[in-house]
Amino acid sequence: MGKRHSPRKGSLQFWPRSRARRNFARIRNWSHDLKDTKLLGFAGYKAGMTHILRVETNTKSQRKDLKTQEAITIIECPPMKPLAIKFYKKTTDGLVAISQLISKKINKEVKRTIGLPKKSSQPELFDDLRLIVYTQPSLTGIGKKKPEVFEVGLSGDKDKKLELARSLLEKDLINITDVFKEAQYVDIHGVTKGKGFQGTVKRYGVNIRQHKSEKTKRGIGTLGAWTPKRVSFRTPQPGKMGYHLRTEYNKRIYKINSKPEEVNPKGGFVNYGIIKNPYILIKGSVPGPRKRLLILTETMRLNKRYNYPIEITYISQESKQ
Repeated sequence: MGKRHSPRKGSLQFWPRSRARRNFARIRNWSHDLKDTKLLGFAGYKAGMTHILRVETNTKSQRKDLKTQEAITIIECPPMKPLAIKFYKKTTDGLVAISQLISKKINKEVKRTIGLPKKSSQPELFDDLRLIVYTQPSLTGIGKKKPEVFEVGLSGDKDKKLELARSLLEKDLINITDVFKEAQYVDIHGVTKGKGFQGTVKRYGVNIRQHKSEKTKRGIGTLGAWTPKRVSFRTPQPGKMGYHLRTEYNKRIYKINSKPEEVNPKGGFVNYGIIKNPYILIKGSVPGPRKRLLILTETMRLNKRYNYPIEITYISQESKQ
């Protein structure tokens, strides 16, 4: 009789399964492959999903020139506002913030929610800088006023970064078209849905035991060996599930548009409402529930194989449950 193959249950790809500290993503790395100087990220609110009909333009595809139905995610992207330029200095412990230059045009909601420092100055010597921006959820219909504040990286050398950051600070508004364009690839950072306290079957996908099993069916048969006398972290156990920080690489932007009437269903999106601002269409699904903030960045692992043009013939405006 052959040896039975029984791999360990549960994936260690995402470990530890820690919950996020806040409901939008924290980004630690920015793309360094770009030669031109530009802003590397933007944010939007997930409205929902629908489907489109697209003409296959890939010359190597067997479905060339035929219509293909695909699922897409709609993300509402109201303009962002710059808050400050943050300057960093390289040390043995990494980048350390040394100063920041604050904008003179700040919304009242931001002044209420965060404490602004009294000193605002630009240092003579610094190694890197980032732009602090905040969202405008009050322009949407999700019923939220408190903005999210986060940092966005810039590409290029130090002097060009400073010049661009100063121009954006004076510009007062940053639009999605200033950062991204149609048919390009982006990385999407978000926090997944929180599912609460769950058992081992749903949390780890272990098999349901037979009806004669001892104590429970929807549980594991053993917590591990007698020695060492402790429970391994690999052992599936019940606990809180979801609400994790996740990044999806190489998601393609199918469309950027400022005409929401082309995608709004009658009565608005379920559990979201009506889109009132510019929006983007992303191929496939993205992490998180409706109304949650997603941060889009320049991709870290650029996919150059499928760089064909996008030709959309139909966008469904039917209500999706």
